Amino acid sequence: MKVCIVGSSGKLGQYMVQQALARGDEVVGVCRPESVGKLDAFKGRMTIVPGATDNAEVIKQAVAGCGGVLVVLVPRGVHGYSTGTAQAVLDHAAPDARLVFSCGWHITRDGQDAYSWKLKALVNVLGPIARLARFADLDDQVEACRRVFASDTRWTVVRGSDLEEGESQGLPVWSRHVGDPILESNLTRRVDFALFMVEALRNDKLVHEAPAIVGCQMPSALAHAADARP
Repeated sequence: MKVCIVGSSGKLGQYMVQQALARGDEVVGVCRPESVGKLDAFKGRMTIVPGATDNAEVIKQAVAGCGGVLVVLVPRGVHGYSTGTAQAVLDHAAPDARLVFSCGWHITRDGQDAYSWKLKALVNVLGPIARLARFADLDDQVEACRRVFASDTRWTVVRGSDLEEGESQGLPVWSRHVGDPILESNLTRRVDFALFMVEALRNDKLVHEAPAIVGCQMPSALAHAADARP
C-alpha cells in the first residue's frame, strides 16, 4: 500500500513511518521544512513532501495515489492548524482511501464518554491557558474531528490515552467510550499508538469508529481482556 503520513517528523509520526516501512508500504511523509532533518534515518526509503500540513496544495501532492493516509492532528497555535490539516486531507485524498486520524481522549463522537476529574481539569484549565499563550487550541482539534465525523470518507479517529516511551507491548486494546473499565489505566506506549494507527489502515471493522485505546499490558486491559474489541 502507498501510505501518506501527515506529521511524519514527530515522535508518533516517526514510529508510524518505521512500522509502515516494516510492512513493505511505500511511504510519503509530510512535515514542516525545518523538521525534514528529523527523518534522516529513513533517507532513501521514503518520499518527503516539505510544507505545512494545513497547506492544501502540499497535502494534494502528498496524498496523490495513496490508498491510506495517517494524520497526526496537532492543535498547534491558534489559527486552525488541525482543522486545516483535516480539511485538506478530506478534500484531496482518494474517495476510497483509508483515513486514520490521531487525537486525544478529550475528543468525543457521541457525547457518551465519561471523563475523570483529572482530564476535565486538564482540558478546562490548561486548554484556555495554552490558547491564551497562543501555543495550542484544543477547540481546533475538536472542530477538526467534527469535520471528519461528518464526512463520508472511510475514516477512523484513534483517541490516545496518556503516552509513555518504551518497547512495544503489542497492539493496544480499545473501547468506544472513555470511562469504560478496560481503559481505566489510561496509559499506552507511544510506539504502540503508532502500531494501532498503521494496523487500522487494514482493519475495515474500524471504519467510522473512534476507538479510545490503552496499552494491552496495562492492568485494566488485562483485568477486562474479555471485553477487548477486535
